[in-house]
Amino acid sequence: MSNTRIEKDSMGEMEVPGEALYGASTQRAVLNFPVSGEGLDNALISAFGLIKWAAAVTNKELSVIPGDVADLIAQAAEEVYEGKLDEHFVVDVFQTGSGTSTNMNANEVIANRCSLIAGKPIGSKDPVHPNDHVNQGQSSNDTFPAAMHIAVAVSLQHELAPALEALQKSLEAKSKEFHDVLKIGRTHLMDATPVRLGQEFAGFARQVERSVDRAHKAIKALHELALGGTAVGTGLNCHREFPPKAIAFIAEKTGIEFREASDHFEAQAAKDALVEASGQLKTIAVSLFKIANDTRLLSSGPRCGIGEIQLPATQPGSSIMPGKVNPVMCESVMQVAAQVVGNDAVATWCGANGNLELNVMMPVMAQNMLRSISLLTNVCGIFRERCVDGIVANAERCAELIELSMSMVTSLAPIIGYDTAAQIAKESVETGKTVRELCTEKKVLPPDELEKALDPAIMTEPG
Repeated sequence: MSNTRIEKDSMGEMEVPGEALYGASTQRAVLNFPVSGEGLDNALISAFGLIKWAAAVTNKELSVIPGDVADLIAQAAEEVYEGKLDEHFVVDVFQTGSGTSTNMNANEVIANRCSLIAGKPIGSKDPVHPNDHVNQGQSSNDTFPAAMHIAVAVSLQHELAPALEALQKSLEAKSKEFHDVLKIGRTHLMDATPVRLGQEFAGFARQVERSVDRAHKAIKALHELALGGTAVGTGLNCHREFPPKAIAFIAEKTGIEFREASDHFEAQAAKDALVEASGQLKTIAVSLFKIANDTRLLSSGPRCGIGEIQLPATQPGSSIMPGKVNPVMCESVMQVAAQVVGNDAVATWCGANGNLELNVMMPVMAQNMLRSISLLTNVCGIFRERCVDGIVANAERCAELIELSMSMVTSLAPIIGYDTAAQIAKESVETGKTVRELCTEKKVLPPDELEKALDPAIMTEPG
C-alpha cells in the first residue's frame, strides 16, 4: 500500500493517507480544523458505530438496501462500536457545529472497512458507498444528536452511577464505624452543639446516594433520540418505520430505554435534555466538593488544627517541610468539581445557542459532558480507595474538643434560662474554663442532673 491515495467526494479529489480508513470528506475536515489536536471522546465514536449498525440491520429488514451490503455495514459498524477502529477517527472537536465531519468520518471508515472485508481496494466505494448505504435514512443532523444522547447515557449508566454507588457504600460503612464517636458540631465554622462523627458521615453518604439518583434522572432525560428526523426534523428520505426499529435495536444493545423523539423538531433544534443532564453532573460535582472539603477540614492539623479524623498518608506534602502530609485526594476531588462546573457552563452556553432547526455547537457540548463523566467516575474511585476507606477517627481529640466548647451550655438553657446560660458561655470564653467546670463551681444543678444535662450523647439524639 502506498503512503497516500486519492479519494473523491462531492468537491473533487483529495489526497488521503494510504493506511487510513477514512476518505476525502474526513481529510478535508482534518485540514480545515487543526484547532486543538483533540479528537472526540471514544464513547461518542462508539455511539456512532451503534447507530450505523442499527441502521444497517433496520435498512436490511425494510429492504431499503441489499442484504449483503447491509451485512457488511453491520460487521464494520460493530467494530466501530467495539472501539476497534478508533484510530481512524481523526476530526478535531472544534469542527463543524453539526458534527457533520464526524458523521462522514464514520460513514467513510465503515465503507472502506467493508471494502477491505469484501477484498476490494480502499477508496473504491465498492461494494458499500458511505452516503448511499452507510448513511441511508440518516443525516448528520439527527445522528449526531442521537449519538450524544447514547454516549452520555451509556457513560452515566455504566461508569458514573456504579462509581457513585461504591463511594456511597464506603461512606455508609464509615458512618456505622464512627457512630459511637462523639464530637462537636460546627455552624458558620464556629462551635455548635455535639454530633456523632457517624452522623456527619451519614450525611455525606446521603449526598452521594442522591447523586446516584441524579445520574439516573440524567439518563431518563436522554431517553428520546433524534434519529429519524434527518435534515431538519421532517424525516425526509427516511423510511417511516426506520426510527422505531433502529432505536429498538439501540435500546436492546445498551440496556437503556431509548425511544423515538416525540417531536423531531424539538429533538434536533434544542439540546435541553443535555443541558438538564449537564446540570445533574454539576450538582453531583458540588456534592463531592462539599464532602471532600469537609473531610480535609476535619483532618486539618494534625496537631494545630481540628484533627478529629486522620486521612491515609499517600505522599509527602512538602518539598521544604519534612514530615508534612497533605489531604491531596480531597484536593483532587475539589479540582475535578471545579472543572465539571466549568464544563457545565460550556454545555449550557452550547445548549442556549440552538438556531432555528439545528444546534450548531454540538461537538464541544458532547465533549465537555463526556469529560465531566469520566473525571467524576475516576475521582470517585480514587477518593474512595485512597482516602475514604482508610479514614480513622481520633476519638480522644473529638472528646477533648467537646469539653472545650462553650456550646455545651445550650442543653442547659431550657433548665436554667437563656440569659444565665449565655453568661456562663461568656465566662467560659473569658476564663478558659469549661462549661462543665463553671457549672460545677456555681452549683447551677445537682451533680447527677448536671451530668445528664451535659451528656453529649444525649445531645445528638432528637428531643
